[in-house]
Amino acid sequence: AGGGSLALALSLGGGPLSAGELELHPPNFPWSHGGPLSALDHASVRRGFQVYRQVCSACHSMEFVAFRSLIGVTHTEAEAKALAEEVEVQDGPDENGEMFMRPGKVSDYFPKPYPNAEAARAANNGALPPDLSYIVNARHGGEDYVFSLLTGYCDPPAGVSLREGLHYNPYFPGQAIGMAPPIYDEVLEYEDGT
Repeated sequence: AGGGSLALALSLGGGPLSAGELELHPPNFPWSHGGPLSALDHASVRRGFQVYRQVCSACHSMEFVAFRSLIGVTHTEAEAKALAEEVEVQDGPDENGEMFMRPGKVSDYFPKPYPNAEAARAANNGALPPDLSYIVNARHGGEDYVFSLLTGYCDPPAGVSLREGLHYNPYFPGQAIGMAPPIYDEVLEYEDGT
């Protein structure tokens, strides 16, 4: 079977592959919520929110997620309310027709790191960081892809050079990603001490 596959590949391709043409699929990880009767590990989901808040939210939005979505999943109602109140939200108009700022409510959505797409691109060497609200559902491989992408940074193979500002990640399409490795030793401190 191997010889037939090789012959077919050679007849279709006509030449060697470059590193950018290869695609590494993420492995299937044994997630605790993977079975039909399993549930999310709420402590793990809370740590994931901490990763987003401490690392990812500097560049990535979750504009379709309201603070109320945290209640009963990662936070108590009081904790979600306190998180929302840390954010200043534009509201109005008031009785004079003026917009005003107020503390956030649990019905408000997570704030964006940039006021618009142009500002986001300007801050990220022309790349627009994707919104992470539905990223697990939006990517083939779901959480396996996201985990592999976040932890899969490595040195490029011999002979592969990257433009300045790009990083090698075999799980990213084209293997050259503008996002620097976001997670490394001692960058995160979890509330639960893990």
